[in-house]
Amino acid sequence: MRSYGQYCGLARSLEVVGDRWNLLIVRELLVGPARYRDLIAGLPGVATNLLADRLRDLESAGVVERRLTGAGSVVEYALTPWGAELREPIEGLIRWSTPLMARGPADGDAFRPGWLALALPALLDARVTEPPPVAIGIEVGDSPLRLSATPAGFAVTPKDGRPLDATLRAEPAYILGLAAGAIPLDDARTLGLIAIEGDETAVRAAFGH
Repeated sequence: MRSYGQYCGLARSLEVVGDRWNLLIVRELLVGPARYRDLIAGLPGVATNLLADRLRDLESAGVVERRLTGAGSVVEYALTPWGAELREPIEGLIRWSTPLMARGPADGDAFRPGWLALALPALLDARVTEPPPVAIGIEVGDSPLRLSATPAGFAVTPKDGRPLDATLRAEPAYILGLAAGAIPLDDARTLGLIAIEGDETAVRAAFGH
């Protein structure tokens, strides 16, 4: 582990999580424990040997731990309680990125619908206080999601068989723009950027519009 040689909390933190891919590994594990192959799938562009090195470093630093599942035959990676405390700064970075994300994806950018599981609560919790209990289907790509809003906050999970108040279909940039409050819902509908099936008032309530 490289040292900045500074007695500073930010410098010490960056010595642990500042290397390329480290925070993205944490992003994946904030959603839940994952096997090595799941991390490879969720981190397009990472080399397998580099991922192994980064996991080893994070484990040595006490951010990540290995667990045995499936009667002890399968290894999965999870955040330690200390590692899970990175949720707050990562959610802050997601909110900070709003002007960058508003530019839309660059050519060749990869996207995984599962990344919305962290981004949407981070954006909505900062804007929408005490939302009514509604459930919104989010259809982006081939992995539909369920956005659950309660007075306690927001959660995104894979879509299951439970009833939905409405379904929102759009490209990732527009979903994120709505969640960040950067795109008014009325404008998005008028321009044909989104499609809503079901109770539109539920979508407005969940997204703070």
